[in-house]
Amino acid sequence: MAEIALADVLVEMADTLVNDFDVIDFMHVLTERCVQLLGVSAAGILLTDQQETLQLVAASSERARLLELFQLQTDQGPCVDCFTTGRPVSVSDIRSAGRWPRFTAAAAEVGFISVHALPMRLRTEIIGALNLFGVEAGALDDDKLRAGKALADVATIGLLQQRAIRSRDTLTDQLQTALNSRVLIEQAKGVLAERLHLDLDQAFALLRRAARTRNRRLSELAQAIVDGTENLSATVR
Repeated sequence: MAEIALADVLVEMADTLVNDFDVIDFMHVLTERCVQLLGVSAAGILLTDQQETLQLVAASSERARLLELFQLQTDQGPCVDCFTTGRPVSVSDIRSAGRWPRFTAAAAEVGFISVHALPMRLRTEIIGALNLFGVEAGALDDDKLRAGKALADVATIGLLQQRAIRSRDTLTDQLQTALNSRVLIEQAKGVLAERLHLDLDQAFALLRRAARTRNRRLSELAQAIVDGTENLSATVR
């Protein structure tokens, strides 16, 4: 079914959920593993901020990021509906779905045809949505949908129950910090892309690799790049 096994991914995610874990990096790993495990073309994650407003936290590719941002800007699309209702949304071919006309046009522009959105929820609490995009029409089979739900559930439980969290306010603060870090990371991507003549996906890959090699948080390294106190131009791509 996939290049890697679901059990291996769940173990990897569980090992990552330690005190003071890097939320942004954890979410990006999740999107990448969804692509590998479920056979989709891209994945994205939306989480709520302190005002209960959805924000983009992670995407496996630049075109998925752009489509997720478009949904948020227009407040229209399957991922928004998934979060609002707390129920999965699965559309095998958005061209014939007859819903979300602006989203449909935007998805076609970046090459996505199918979309499957899974709520990130624990009982009645919904904190976001895990979104899966395909470049071909077709539904996900039951096994892949169950695997996707398992990944969404593990991520949700990890965010809600990790040992540093003692109250909802703490969780909200942590998610807000992650969202603020996302802005810094996008700025750093732009700086690296311009300086090193990379596309944004390559720039982000370089940033992540450098953060891991130097044992630094993504947001910390991104801040240094934006401030001009860190230079990755000498880093091997």
